[in-house]
Amino acid sequence: MREIEIVHPFWLRAMHWINALAVFVLITSGWKIYNATAFLGFVIPNEVTLGGWLGGALLWHFAAMWVLAINGIAYLVLNGVTKRLVTKFFPLSFKALVTDIAAALIGQLAHSDPRQYNTVQRLAYLLVMLDCVLLVLSGLVLWKSVQFPFLRTLVGGYEGARLVHFAAMSGLVFFVAVHLMMVMLVPRSLLTMVRGR
Repeated sequence: MREIEIVHPFWLRAMHWINALAVFVLITSGWKIYNATAFLGFVIPNEVTLGGWLGGALLWHFAAMWVLAINGIAYLVLNGVTKRLVTKFFPLSFKALVTDIAAALIGQLAHSDPRQYNTVQRLAYLLVMLDCVLLVLSGLVLWKSVQFPFLRTLVGGYEGARLVHFAAMSGLVFFVAVHLMMVMLVPRSLLTMVRGR
């Protein structure tokens, strides 16, 4: 009988789905919070926001923030301890990135082995990890500005933190949209994230 190989261990799959839920709650409640000021001059339709009113959105946002932060830290620690961070996401090379982007643009980017990430995936996952760190740090400034003066200065004050937070959120929304599109193009990647094999 053929041995079934685990592509994604259970801890990774659990953290992926916890992050997915946390990100959904954070984005939709964040949009409701943004609408309270609409400091960029536009409003996000209420039908795609969460919380019902500003106070409710803040409660959802803070709850999901802790889930994302704790789960994210555990994810990074486990990836480091298991050496998955090094083996799955490195090495990165500019030449391989250009080759993979060219292949993606003509619809020929390889997805034959779900155990191996191509260079575009490696870079995208590393960037989304950094983006989440930026979201948490800028979010701390928005939440407790006085308690984090160094971070506040680093992001250009409270108003700068709002811009950085919104830009990082937009980057995360873009990543999620591309990620979902890729899942639709390669549906077995969803199965491996559910079953692990």
